[in-house]
Amino acid sequence: MVKKLVYVAMIIAMVCAFALPAANAAEKAASAGTATELLVADFDSGEKPNNIGGDFGAWNKDPTDFSQGCSEAFDSVNRYGTKGFAMKLEYSVESKNPAYNGFWMFLQNLDASKYDNVALRVKGDAKTGYTTVFKIELKNAAKQVGRYYVTNITDQWQDIVIPLKDFKGITDYSNLTEFVIVFEDRIASNKKGIIYVDDIRFTKNKA
Repeated sequence: MVKKLVYVAMIIAMVCAFALPAANAAEKAASAGTATELLVADFDSGEKPNNIGGDFGAWNKDPTDFSQGCSEAFDSVNRYGTKGFAMKLEYSVESKNPAYNGFWMFLQNLDASKYDNVALRVKGDAKTGYTTVFKIELKNAAKQVGRYYVTNITDQWQDIVIPLKDFKGITDYSNLTEFVIVFEDRIASNKKGIIYVDDIRFTKNKA
């Protein structure tokens, strides 16, 4: 009898363990439609995943070409605010070959259709140097890719707010799969440098 009760208790515990993450995901999805701002990633934990459960990391066009590439790291010195971390992106597109790379982040099939903008805090590294322009992409489950070029980056924190309607190549924001930063050799004002990113989020316009 005791063994049977222990077995039943184990089954209940396993069911709860699987049910809770699903419930949390459902709660986040529901709140996404009512909140004025949805924080996707503030990097303050210093570890993966992001604030909505998505993985992220640097990517490279050609990992065998060591003259180009991008690496990511949590940075507590150059963070925005008084606590936590920012995301440090150290890139190089200084290659004799076509070069581009950057940073990717999964959005977990996010319904952002009730939001107006994607926003993030950005600054360049004054000592190492940085590009003043880079590309942001938003991808959805229908394989659409929206593109927007961020410009006028400085070595001071700026809150960049981009209207979703300004992304070219995407029309459906109800099932977003990925957020991507792209450094490109053909447009980078500095071929090597460091960019800091923080507080990636979706926002609504004030009524």
